[in-house]
Amino acid sequence: AMQEWGTFDSSSVLLNGGYELVKNSMRSNLLSVQSDCPHREKLPYGGDLIANSPAAMHMFDMSAFYKKTIRDWMDAQWDNGAYTETSVWQDLNDYAGIGKGAGETVWATAPPVLTVRHMQHYGDLDLLKESIGSHTRWLEFLNKEFDSGMIKKGYDKKLKTYRGDGSGLGDWLALPVKDTYLTHTGFYMASSRCIAYISNKLGNAKMRKKSVLLAELIRNRISSLYLWNGRDTFTYPMARYPSTPGPEMSLFARIVPGEKRCAVLKNWFRRKGEIWDGDEETLFLNELDSSYAEQLVNAGVLIKDDEDYLFSNSQWQGFGEGIFSIRYALKTLSDMGFHHIALRKASGIGFGTTEYMLTHNATTMWETWWRSEDVYSRNHPMLGAIAEWMSSSVAGVSVHPTTVGGRQVLFWPRFPKSATMLKFASSIQGTPVGDFAIAWRFENLPEDKSEYYSALVTVRIRLLVPPGGSGMLRLPLPSSKTTKIRISHTNSIPDLDAARDEANRKCTNRRKHGLGFHWNWEYDRQRKKWYTHSSRKSIGTACESFLFNLTPEWSEQADITHDVVSRTDSKLSAGLYDLIVTNWKLEKEEEGTGRLGNIPQYFHPNYNPGPFCNDSHSFDWHIDDATHII
Repeated sequence: AMQEWGTFDSSSVLLNGGYELVKNSMRSNLLSVQSDCPHREKLPYGGDLIANSPAAMHMFDMSAFYKKTIRDWMDAQWDNGAYTETSVWQDLNDYAGIGKGAGETVWATAPPVLTVRHMQHYGDLDLLKESIGSHTRWLEFLNKEFDSGMIKKGYDKKLKTYRGDGSGLGDWLALPVKDTYLTHTGFYMASSRCIAYISNKLGNAKMRKKSVLLAELIRNRISSLYLWNGRDTFTYPMARYPSTPGPEMSLFARIVPGEKRCAVLKNWFRRKGEIWDGDEETLFLNELDSSYAEQLVNAGVLIKDDEDYLFSNSQWQGFGEGIFSIRYALKTLSDMGFHHIALRKASGIGFGTTEYMLTHNATTMWETWWRSEDVYSRNHPMLGAIAEWMSSSVAGVSVHPTTVGGRQVLFWPRFPKSATMLKFASSIQGTPVGDFAIAWRFENLPEDKSEYYSALVTVRIRLLVPPGGSGMLRLPLPSSKTTKIRISHTNSIPDLDAARDEANRKCTNRRKHGLGFHWNWEYDRQRKKWYTHSSRKSIGTACESFLFNLTPEWSEQADITHDVVSRTDSKLSAGLYDLIVTNWKLEKEEEGTGRLGNIPQYFHPNYNPGPFCNDSHSFDWHIDDATHII
């Protein structure tokens, strides 16, 4: 078994519950290969690894496991350079690939992408030397086969006849139209970026330059096509409906030109949800008393149309994204100043959320956002990217995009607008040099919860950097003119093991008392009706970090408000840090136009999205950046 070295906790039972669903699915799908589900296919699909390896590498030490996975793909590589869909060829979905023997482009690009992520987390230079030949052959295969292969699949060069959902797998099991052209071409670009990254680490300047130029050529090809219609929505030219992945992947992977990033970001908020009439949900509604249905309408879970009750997937209060765009959507929102919207998506209730799974007694992640009693798995980490976002954005610690061997992390906590959404969060990120940890919480909250939308509060943050490691600290811009940020540290580390043991004891006690998710749907077979059942469960239990159990002697506080306002990251050496943010202004959450609606205030012509999208120079992909390769 892999050593478990990543954790996440928060005040939100829904976030914690979603995190546990992913971790439980991961645990049961890491036997020899990273399988899709442990009870039927049991196959190491490349697309699944592309989607959820960031979460796996947060949760576990995957160094030996993923090295073996990459070698499996290299062993299965065809003589012509094609990589397969699964790490052991199974003759599955070869129709979706480009060229003889190749798996679907996203799935077959798993080996080079995984190699780059492995270097970022574990720093294994020998693996780069061992694999560069195979990965280069894969890129040469794409160079030879891609353009003609796409034409054979029906993609014309100007995409004038393309309407989405073309040949390929795309953003698998997404509810909207899948933009298969973007995923094919985007991962062709990613393959070239991977070769550029690896070549740079190995000191091969000639190959690095060649690969960078190719990656930029492909990026420009995508940009010219996806900005051609002049709508700045970053969709294919003849798009009539929103597709996935679109702006979220293109913003995250730095495909959108810097000067267009604000316009594309704003137009993304025009998207709306859709009615869902899947088989199991329809049967559920047919066997639900109207009194329950009305309660669900009042809670915002169901839509009422005349006398009909309907499920829907919400764009901004839940998910319809597939296995790739769930990560792109959450990370892009949080990174570009809309963390509160990402929180609302991940904390949503009803269809298309992890809460929906929990209400049906889930203990592991489902393969789909909808219920399936026959085809799809109830233990499948494919949608598991949500867990890594919780650690990196909700709590605020992740392996730094440009580090190698996990030696440096990025501490970047993002706070909700109001304390009704979240009051505290924490995470541990294990690395080869030791455990990095972060915890933050609102303090001095008013007793009157109606003031959770407007009060001035204190935010306390604790950071731990292990010996041999370093951290880059990036904080949200102050929410008021009177906000002050001060930092102190101690080099005399107290007894961390004792603090952890005490925190674990308290958390175990809370879990034993069933303070997690508290209800679920049950089915009365005699009456043939669904009803709610209250229960005391451990899953989702809120627990505070061990970092707040530490009471060392702190140094004199240093004011870093100016650095935060000027958006200057602070470098932290090994040690324990305490930050106090005073006069943090809580605000009302953005309402939008309801479960099926969009957020008009964010795409208003006069709306300024803020500093996170104004600097075009910060929006180009950098050759040392492993996180945003794709």
